[in-house]
Amino acid sequence: MSAHISLITLGVGDVAKATAFYERLGFVKSKKASQDAVSFLQAGGVVLAIWSCEAQRDDAGANALWTGNGGIVVAQNVASERDVDALMAKAEAAGAHILKPAAKTFWGGYDGYFADPDGHVWEVAFNPHWALDEDGRIKLPE
Repeated sequence: MSAHISLITLGVGDVAKATAFYERLGFVKSKKASQDAVSFLQAGGVVLAIWSCEAQRDDAGANALWTGNGGIVVAQNVASERDVDALMAKAEAAGAHILKPAAKTFWGGYDGYFADPDGHVWEVAFNPHWALDEDGRIKLPE
């Protein structure tokens, strides 16, 4: 088995409302793969799935363990500080709550944090130590 992530599922209160938020951010929903109860959006090399919290808990059989986001942060790395600022502004305009305005970091980068309408935390970052390929994917140093 190769080590990779192919899909990230966000449990939400209202699938249609959450899907509309992510479409305002520029994600594109697959009309063929999506249904009323679940949306699948292309997110670079992975798929972002939007599904109800209840359905996710039931499917995982994790009712006793489910505690919210579990400390997970979804991140998007971009090519410049200007791109961080632009994406943070786009997120706020789409309905996100800004948790930490974009600023220089202690490690030499630049980032900001926002929460989507269901409370999922996102980081938008420029890391001058990591290159991005032509598709915007991180190319980690070896």
